[in-house]
Amino acid sequence: MDLTITIVIQGLAFFAVAWLVMKFGWPHIIGAMEERQKKIAEGLAAANRGQKDLDEAKAKAQEIIREARDKAVQIVDQANKRGNEIVEDAKNSATSEGQRLLSQARESIALESTRAREGLRREVGSLAVSGASRLLGREIDSRTHADLLDKLAAEIAGG
Repeated sequence: MDLTITIVIQGLAFFAVAWLVMKFGWPHIIGAMEERQKKIAEGLAAANRGQKDLDEAKAKAQEIIREARDKAVQIVDQANKRGNEIVEDAKNSATSEGQRLLSQARESIALESTRAREGLRREVGSLAVSGASRLLGREIDSRTHADLLDKLAAEIAGG
């Protein structure tokens, strides 16, 4: 056979196979490629949405953490302030209670001092009258005795 006829027959066979592939096989190949391309595009879009959602979630988490820290700082500040107020109230209460107790003690001391002075006056008056009666050598009657004691007590209180 001749080389030209072989090439022509092979060319016709090639075009026939190419036509058959384009007519029956090519649409299936293109459909599969388009479907695969569509799936890849959907996957990329989902990945982008997921990344965007992740970024938003991170931002929201950072905001929540910042708010929680701010709230914690506020709570600590309020607790410190309240603690200082309680300490100041306790100091003021203790100071006023101390002043009250000191005042009561002073009043008690003044009262006891007055009682002791009064007792001393009576005792000194009684001793003075007793000494005077011995000096005079006679007993003074009780009325005169009381008058002398009152006068003596007045002199001691005044002097």
